[in-house]
Amino acid sequence: MSDGKVVLVTAGGSGMGAACARHLAETGWRVGILSSSGKGEALADELGGVGVTGSNQNEADLQRAVDAVMARWGRIDGLVNSAGHGPRAPILQISDADWHRGLEVYFLNVVRAARLVTPILEAQGGGAIVNISTAWAFEPSAMFPTSAVARAGLAAFTKVFADSYAAKNIRMNNVLPGWIDSLPATEDRRQSVPMERYGTAEEIAATVAFLLSEGAGYITGQNLRVDGGLTRSV
Repeated sequence: MSDGKVVLVTAGGSGMGAACARHLAETGWRVGILSSSGKGEALADELGGVGVTGSNQNEADLQRAVDAVMARWGRIDGLVNSAGHGPRAPILQISDADWHRGLEVYFLNVVRAARLVTPILEAQGGGAIVNISTAWAFEPSAMFPTSAVARAGLAAFTKVFADSYAAKNIRMNNVLPGWIDSLPATEDRRQSVPMERYGTAEEIAATVAFLLSEGAGYITGQNLRVDGGLTRSV
């Protein structure tokens, strides 16, 4: 249980972000949700939390979400950075604009939110940030080029952040989902997983909750694969 700690979930209106918000609320967290659709506000209402409609690619929207959570509860103990979907195309057909769009969706979303929340965590004596990344960050696939490239950068950012703030009791880790049931299922993809099934958004949420918890208090700067054994590196 979180003993009433407060978490802000970005891109939390659907998919893995929404699953994280639900799971955290069920385990005692007070939940704020930022979502670009009205789904985030509706979910926050359902969970007794705070919802803000806006984009994690817009610093003003992120600031509104942080301010709303602080106005309601006066603290933030955890931040979960989820993301939408960036551009996909054959590697040399991706324009400069789309590469920049990928960075906005998959990398700068984390940087902006961390910039706003970290001073609050520092003033409170600590906290934790968890970013939902991808299993293909270290084994990149042509299926997800902008995601893989930006999230490889996210891994580097996470390590530098961890080095900078660990002594202040502020942790940052990445969760690397493989094929999850919030995506359309195909038999080929299912058979590519040693466990021969898609993971569930709830399994991702439970992993995120662990990384936010005191039980993960000595874990920072890490990239945790949650992919049923899909990736090959050891």
